[in-house]
Parts: sequence; C-alpha cells; structure tokens
Amino acid sequence: MDAIVYLRSVAALALVIGLILGGLWLVRRFGLGAMTGLAGGGRRLKVIESLPVDGRHRLVLVRRDGHEHLLLIGASSALVVESAILSTEIPPP
Repeated sequence: MDAIVYLRSVAALALVIGLILGGLWLVRRFGLGAMTGLAGGGRRLKVIESLPVDGRHRLVLVRRDGHEHLLLIGASSALVVESAILSTEIPPP
C-alpha cells in the first residue's frame, strides 16, 4: 500500500510540474501582452540603427509611430540631433 501512495504522490508532482512548465511555455509563446490586451498593437518604439561616434558617444536612430528620431547619447547626456524624420518603412497596422 505504501508503494501506491508514493506512486500517486510522484504522479501528482509530475502533473503540477507539467502544468507550471506548460504555463511558462504559453507566456513565452504568446507574451504577457496577450494578457493585458496589447498583443494586437505591438510595440511603438524600435531602435533602427546604432553607431558609435567615439568612446563615449553613440548615434541612435529610433522609430516611433512612423517617425524617426536621431539621438546622440553620451555617458551622462542625450541630445536630439534631428526629430520627426518621416520613416521610409510603413509601420504595421
């Protein structure tokens, strides 16, 4: 009778671990945005390109809602070089 109790406990533990792993897979597969209602919209901000200028500064091209912005980012500061550049790529609906 002890073997049946141990077998039932191991089966229950395997079921719980399987449910946890299945839940983690679903969260990874569909993302947390599906739970909050943001899955259809996607992300609004995207880093298009980044180039180092020197050891401390970097030029970053960022796209937001179909407009691109060129930023100069340093160790302790950031500067908008050019703003509201019309994007050549059409954002997804």
